Amino acid sequence: MSLNNAQKEAAAHYQGPCMVLAGPGSGKTLTIAKRIEYLLKVYKVRPEEILVITFTKYAAAEMRQRFFQVMGGASFPVTFGTFHGIYYGILKWAYGLTPSNLLSEGERKFLLKEAAGKLRREGSEGFPEDEDSLRELAEEIANVKNNRHKIEEYESKRCGGRFRELYESYETLKKKRKKLDFEDMLTLCCRLFEERPDILAKWQQRFRYILVDEFQDINQVQYDVLRMLAEPLNNLFVVGDDDQSVYGFRGARPGIMQDFRKDYKDARQILLDVNYRSGAHIVHGSLRVIGHNRNRFSKSIRAHKGPGHNIHVQEVKDPSEESLYIAGQIKKTMEDGISVQEIAVLYRTCADAGVLAETLMECGIPFRMKEHMNNLYEHFIGLDISSYFHLANGDACRKHFLQVANRPNRYIGRDSMECGTVSYESLRSFYCDKRWMQDRIDQLEWDMKMIRGKTPYAAIEYIRKSMGYNEFLRDYADYRGTDPEELFAVLGEIQERSRKILTISDWFLYVEAYKELLLKQGRPESLGQGISLLTMHGAKGLEFDTVFIPGANEGVCPYKKAVMEEELEEERRLFYVAMTRAKRRLTICCVKEKNGKDMQPSRFVNELLKI
Repeated sequence: MSLNNAQKEAAAHYQGPCMVLAGPGSGKTLTIAKRIEYLLKVYKVRPEEILVITFTKYAAAEMRQRFFQVMGGASFPVTFGTFHGIYYGILKWAYGLTPSNLLSEGERKFLLKEAAGKLRREGSEGFPEDEDSLRELAEEIANVKNNRHKIEEYESKRCGGRFRELYESYETLKKKRKKLDFEDMLTLCCRLFEERPDILAKWQQRFRYILVDEFQDINQVQYDVLRMLAEPLNNLFVVGDDDQSVYGFRGARPGIMQDFRKDYKDARQILLDVNYRSGAHIVHGSLRVIGHNRNRFSKSIRAHKGPGHNIHVQEVKDPSEESLYIAGQIKKTMEDGISVQEIAVLYRTCADAGVLAETLMECGIPFRMKEHMNNLYEHFIGLDISSYFHLANGDACRKHFLQVANRPNRYIGRDSMECGTVSYESLRSFYCDKRWMQDRIDQLEWDMKMIRGKTPYAAIEYIRKSMGYNEFLRDYADYRGTDPEELFAVLGEIQERSRKILTISDWFLYVEAYKELLLKQGRPESLGQGISLLTMHGAKGLEFDTVFIPGANEGVCPYKKAVMEEELEEERRLFYVAMTRAKRRLTICCVKEKNGKDMQPSRFVNELLKI
């Protein structure tokens, strides 16, 4: 396990602050392990005084294992852990916390729903309770805490003044249950150190040498605690790559790495400038893209390997053709002897994986998904389309009438649908004294007859255009304060996927098969052999022989919500992370149209191709 010159310089660092800029595939894990060895063997530091922090349990275990190998299998009581694990340990010691005090993700979702419901009962405007909205709300609450924003001064871009009410309601419910969420562990530890210098001094004496991996992922409150913990010796050794800072929604920002240089003006800075992972074409191509970011440390990185394969950019007609192309290329790659574990498809969001997952299933190509992909057909729009199709097929179940009776608004009240089975005659009977309601019910019955014999694609088109469902979605988005284009994207995806299905009955079979596919992917046994379908975020820290990046289009990557310069720079960093996962082959795909709309290639593709 020999080191290059830059790695040796980093490993041999003794005291004082040091920042190591470690590009993709530059051997940072080995460098950190060797630095711990130096501290123990050369500088005679006691192992109990060394703290190694990373961001995930997996990364901490990997670091511990690499250190074990470097030390020839000998065991030393060096502390390895995540930020949350270490800070929880400090709080457990100070306050006697137990795991029962920690809020699970399921409990957090339940409390957020309860908080939204409480405000609605008190007369405040409602908040969407679908999965995506709750996830975004949880992310924003985390962001407030991670950045140490004062809630009374914070202005939400997502839901305006309602956010403060929701935040305070959520906090009240959480405290009643004596629970802490993930972010509370960080903020409480920070407050403990600020208010109890005696306790801080105890931990400062315990950990005299601190090493931090993936430093670019740190948020403000983590950094504040870290700085206090490192005083007064400031033996703080941080390793990271600002070009791979992609967790802005958690409060991470590359500016903290630049703050490190300001906070520790005497800090040593070392660049690990050799990429051992990828061929030179991939290394240089990815540098061309990331070089368009302004807020970054300038780096000159060289490839240890030869030129390798050129980066291939493929333009296709639409997502369906794109998925067929990728499936075909995966088959060829497998025929060339590359194992399925060495192949990955990296997409911007989980929603972008749906069409490809279906195609892989149809082609018999095994795959695995680490991240949960929401079922498109369980979105309220999917449930609406399903209910209309059930009604068109003669299924008069009350739940289907309730789902769509007023989508768009027909002024049909719930009290008119009290029985388990609803009929148009029972509705007409209920509204017998209102001629205008009779007309609306007649029209609904006529519409259901009209779509009964249509293909699912044509039926959805009729629901959208002739029945006013598009206008309903615009009104819904306006009332909720959300972007209608997001809803139209969901509807467009459902309609596009139905294009190849001939009957409404076949559509139900298709939806059921898709549901089973997602359930199968969620089972532990499904995480065996197969190509990896991952988001770009989920792929961070991993590497594969062959990588495909679909959806390299404006509005997909960079994501449509990225408008400000710092948001676009984070999108570029995310694309850079995806590119640099590839060791040998990298294929980038873009489509000409999606859901009936013309699409433009991503600016990142143009930057890549511009020599």
